[in-house]
Amino acid sequence: MLRPYFCDMHIHIGGTRSGKPVKITASRHMTLTRILDEASNKKGMEMIGIIDAHSPEVQEELLDLLERGVAVEHEDGGIIYQNTVLILGCEVEIKEAGRGEAHFLVYLPRFEAMRAFTQWLSQRCKNVTLSSQRIQSTCRELQHTAQMLGGTVIPAHVFTPHKGLYGNCADSLCDVLDPALIEAVELGLSANTVMADRISELHPVTFLTNSDAHSTGKIGREYQAVRMAERSFAEWRKALRREEGREVSVNYGLHPQLGKYHQTACQNCQSQLPPDASSRCPECGYMRIVRGVAARIDELADTPVGVHPPHRPPYVEQIPLEFIPGVGPKLLDKLYAAFGTQMNVLHRTAESELASVASEKIAQMIVRARRGELSIAAGGAGTYGRIRNE
Repeated sequence: MLRPYFCDMHIHIGGTRSGKPVKITASRHMTLTRILDEASNKKGMEMIGIIDAHSPEVQEELLDLLERGVAVEHEDGGIIYQNTVLILGCEVEIKEAGRGEAHFLVYLPRFEAMRAFTQWLSQRCKNVTLSSQRIQSTCRELQHTAQMLGGTVIPAHVFTPHKGLYGNCADSLCDVLDPALIEAVELGLSANTVMADRISELHPVTFLTNSDAHSTGKIGREYQAVRMAERSFAEWRKALRREEGREVSVNYGLHPQLGKYHQTACQNCQSQLPPDASSRCPECGYMRIVRGVAARIDELADTPVGVHPPHRPPYVEQIPLEFIPGVGPKLLDKLYAAFGTQMNVLHRTAESELASVASEKIAQMIVRARRGELSIAAGGAGTYGRIRNE
């Protein structure tokens, strides 16, 4: 029987058990085991992708979990840990001649396949222990290497101005990728389905909405419900390809205006600017204007707003608890203690029950967030949008 599972497939590791960095910009608290515990017991994520599983010390920690029987490798790929299943991934950066750099997510089915990929990476980058390293490869070579190891490659935060394929590298997926091997793209925090489907070449492709978490609090800020028979790498790949009834059945994402790059803005003073703003900010004179995701999609769009392929699932805009004014770490702990997981608080718990733990105002804001009724100040140039405290 098929059923939906909550999945967040882009989570970074900040450091190893010994304290060495993996993702430099992520919290050192983000070790493999802490991520697994947070995803399983607080966030209610039933499948996660840790995309720094290539790092040798991370593999040592994972091997320890496997040898002690705390984690078990699934026969169809993936690793079972308590209430979640881990899919092994890696994020890399590629810069082809004459193009900007872009990030790609590589997902592999088994521990030994990831070890083999680490060996391949070590010959093509300066420091294989770190995350998101630039590698000496082409995008197509990366795709075919992943395919040989039983895995897949997905363009990461595809519209982001600095490291996204559309945002910084190419006008078309097929400019750099083998179209036969493109199964999905990750939208990123500043775009949604309505925006992305204005580009017709994306209509055959599955959309992923992932957190790109750099701290445990960010896990599950974007995710998807994936309809599968069980949680395994093989079932997840079928869902990406929409085979045998498997599919992404709902995308849960931030309101795009909450993303860091939705609006064109000045990187210095954060002034919101028109899409055609020149290279100098009219407010402060700074020479670094960051083009927003909305403007880039307007530039590439060849399809009217509201036209979607028949397979496209609903996109449910959600506001994670950490974005709601007044919800701090202590209140989060109380909400988790009372209602279990963030998924329960965001989607299932009645307003009256929320008000028994939080204030009536905060309970009302959580419910209004479910309904898409909160007012938002758009983000841009690397600064998140925010909820207006009305």
